[in-house]
This record gives sequence, C-alpha cells and structure tokens, in this order.
Amino acid sequence: MVSYYISKITQRAIHLGMPTSVSIEPTTSCNLRCPECPSGLRSFSRDTGMLDKGFFSKMVDELHKKTMYLTFYFQGEPFLNKDFLQMVSAASEKNLYTATSTNAHYFNDEVSEKTIRSGLDRLIISIDGTTQETYESYRIGGKIEKVLEGTKNIIKWKRKLNSKKPYVIFQYLVVKPNEHQLDEVQAIADDLGVDEVRFKTAQVYDFKNGNELIPTIDKYSRYKKNKDGTYSIKNELNNHCWRLWNSSVITWDGHVVPCCFDKDATHKMGDLKSKNFKEIWQSEPYNNFRNLVLKSRSSVEICTNCTEGTTVFS
Repeated sequence: MVSYYISKITQRAIHLGMPTSVSIEPTTSCNLRCPECPSGLRSFSRDTGMLDKGFFSKMVDELHKKTMYLTFYFQGEPFLNKDFLQMVSAASEKNLYTATSTNAHYFNDEVSEKTIRSGLDRLIISIDGTTQETYESYRIGGKIEKVLEGTKNIIKWKRKLNSKKPYVIFQYLVVKPNEHQLDEVQAIADDLGVDEVRFKTAQVYDFKNGNELIPTIDKYSRYKKNKDGTYSIKNELNNHCWRLWNSSVITWDGHVVPCCFDKDATHKMGDLKSKNFKEIWQSEPYNNFRNLVLKSRSSVEICTNCTEGTTVFS
C-alpha cells in the first residue's frame, strides 16, 4: 500500500510489491440468467470455458509465495467446474485464505461435505429475495428453495465435521423488487445459522434514464436522481484506485486483467501461458494502465460505473 500512496501523491505509477489478493475465475459458465450479469446475459465477447486444474496448479505455485487471499470467483458459477473443490484444497494446503461466491444451486449432501473438507475459508451465497417470486425477478431461472436447502446442507456438514470454516455469508443484492424483504432475509439467516448478511448495492448498466432495478432506498443505491430526471452515479471518479496496487484478476484461460469491473477482459495486461504473474504485474502495460487511472480515470470505460477502489478498503 506504500506504493499506492506514493503514486497517488506523485501522480506517477510506482509499484514495489505484489498484490495481497488475487481473484481467479473457475468458469464463465452459469446456470442462471441474471439481467445485469454478462454470464447470465450470455453476452461475453471472450470465450466461455473452464479453468484447467493443471494450469491452476502452476499459477498457485507462484502466487502463494506473496499473495495471501485467493478468491475463486470473477464471472460464472464456480461449482460448475468439476475440479473446483480440488483447486480450493490445493490452495488451502499452501496456506492461502480462500473464498468463493455462489448461487448455491449445487449443494447436495455430497458436494456440501466436500466443500467443508476442502478447507474453504469464506463462502458467499447470493440470496436476492426471500420468496420465489422476488428471488426469480433477478435470479432468473433460479429456485429459492435450492438456495435454502443448499445452505442447510452446508451448515449441517460444518457442524457435523466440527469445522469453523467456511464463514458463511448471505449476500443480498438490493434492487427495487426485493428491497421490502431486508428484515426477512436477516431472520432467515439467523434461523439457518448463517454467520453474516451483507446488503450489496447493485451495478446497473443502463441507468441514465432510470432503471426498474434501482432501489428507492437511497442507502442501497449507487445512483442519484438529478434535477432533470436523469440518473448519475453517486461516486466521483477521482483519479486513483487502490485496487490496482493491491489486487488483480485472472480469467479462466490465463489472462490477467486489472479488476473485477473488467468483466469482458477488454484490458488484458498479459497472458500467464507465456509469462509469469510477477512479470505481468510489474510490466509496462500494467503501469501504463495505472498511470491512465491516475491521470484520467473518467476516460477508462470500466471505471465509469464503479463505486469501489477510491477509498481504501471501502
């Protein structure tokens, strides 16, 4: 983080270390059709595929030396990759803190047991409604009963194996159709034994003229209504972003991209099939991108709908 502060003050990208956190994408495939997600919309221009277990092993052999936190998520549903939990186990054995995010439709008894035994540290379960009608208004194609049953299986095996891990989080994406059920989801979480509920603001692609997903509760909206009736993002696009100094993202096929807002991997910093991560992280293209953000963040398309990265650990 010292390099970040120096760069912020001098307006010149300097990087002396390695990221503490890296996100790796198990797959771009998904079983649901969520309306604000490239996976759900099937709108990627990049290839859809599965992270290869052997390729992951080579990556983690390098990453574990400097990285502390490994998130098994970018786009897609991680549990669609048949080797996913084996990769989690391999990372856990190297003392990496591991986390993932899931729609929880695949937690049958066998998978739930294997999830606990994998050593996964943090499990984020997306639950964007407490009734089927509300849930499927965003999680199109999903079944709330599967989410709840899967959560029960995870908690059951966590208790059965006397495991403190994973720390289970219900993540609730607050949109207008579900904003009336915030108290209900907290009550359900308490009843099931979920460790925490997190209410998350929703990114909406088409927001300028309003959008049916923008919540009326201002606290949970990324957007503000202007005097002329149009909407704009609340966040000021200040010319800095700590994420470019502290974290990175790797797609299923080995491309390194600067952050999780680059969902279609339009800003490829390098390819791990031809270079190691350190070379890419400290490369001229990566530093050029950092310099661009320091000088004109508003000119970077993936930054224009972003509410993260400007405040440290926001």
